[in-house]
Amino acid sequence: MKFGVVVFPGSNCDRDVAYVTRDLLNQPTRMVWHEETDISDLDVVVIPGGFSYGDYLRCGAIARFSPVMKATVEHAKQGKLVLGICNGFQVLTEAGLLPGALTRNQDLHFICDRVPLKVERTNLPWTQAYQPGEIITLPIAHGEGRYYADADTLAELEDNNQVLFRYQGENPNGSLNNIAGICNKSGNVLGMMPHPERASDPMLGKTDGLHLFKGLVKVAVGAL
Repeated sequence: MKFGVVVFPGSNCDRDVAYVTRDLLNQPTRMVWHEETDISDLDVVVIPGGFSYGDYLRCGAIARFSPVMKATVEHAKQGKLVLGICNGFQVLTEAGLLPGALTRNQDLHFICDRVPLKVERTNLPWTQAYQPGEIITLPIAHGEGRYYADADTLAELEDNNQVLFRYQGENPNGSLNNIAGICNKSGNVLGMMPHPERASDPMLGKTDGLHLFKGLVKVAVGAL
């Protein structure tokens, strides 16, 4: 399983993701500069957290026009895997790979905390290493993490079981339906506001996020 971690001007979680995939899981990983157009060698494209292009105009609004995003859209159309974390989730909605939008937190404050999440579905590569209904704890760090979509889109997400992660207990940012992470209809594109890469190294005390990446590696092993 070969991972590519996209690097935009302003990305700051790219190396964290690469550390997990390359150093903890021993998977081939390369950094993908935002101007690249050929990502055909990759199995998984990860759009990491940070502040792409300084979050000018709107979070992810400029990054969506990068050459690498055009290639990422084609990558997704081929059924390959795409993961957007935090700012990466925002970029995916701006690029039209996922529905809805991420807006300012309901209290208008930046939030940096650990939060409990419920795993809603475990029959996809992203979540197959979890148990159905499992409660996990992942860090969040965002100012614009409130998931919003119109009523019809929300109903469609729920009907299609596209909500993979849901805030459990207190909703930290006001996301509709307590949504923390969603996938596309095909299940190969995942966007989530929490940071699984920050809960992967045993030295940090929590490894709930590592299971997400292990699930992807399991897919690769099963394909051999």
